[in-house]
Amino acid sequence: MAKATDFTAMMKDMMGAFPVDTSAMQGAFKTQADLGEKLSAVALDAAEQSTDLSSKWAKDTLSKMTDLSKARTEPTDYAKAMTDFASSYAEMSAEHMAAFAEIAKKVQTETVELMMAAGKDMSEDASVAVQKATKDATAAAKKTAAAK
Repeated sequence: MAKATDFTAMMKDMMGAFPVDTSAMQGAFKTQADLGEKLSAVALDAAEQSTDLSSKWAKDTLSKMTDLSKARTEPTDYAKAMTDFASSYAEMSAEHMAAFAEIAKKVQTETVELMMAAGKDMSEDASVAVQKATKDATAAAKKTAAAK
């Protein structure tokens, strides 16, 4: 009777002839996870700063509106109060928008620095992996040639 071919053994032999180094994949995954963690930290810090700034802006506006809502004796006092509020709000808006711009600039700078560092790390990892793969493939080819 004909014996069935053992495909499992054949696949093991074939895969054994082409060694795969999973440490390169683990290194790439770790580098990617580290980058994700750092980028998340930058984004969360910016969100916290923006929230604090928004809260401060709202509190400052409400404080100015408290002064605006006070009863006045003369009609011209209402116009003056409104003019003072509009003037202080415009100044306050410029200050807060400048602060938001600083937060955005900081996030942009940190992100570019992280991406450049990650690119350098990934390039180095890829170079090491290619050199190791070349060495392993050469060794496997020599081993196969010697076996024949």
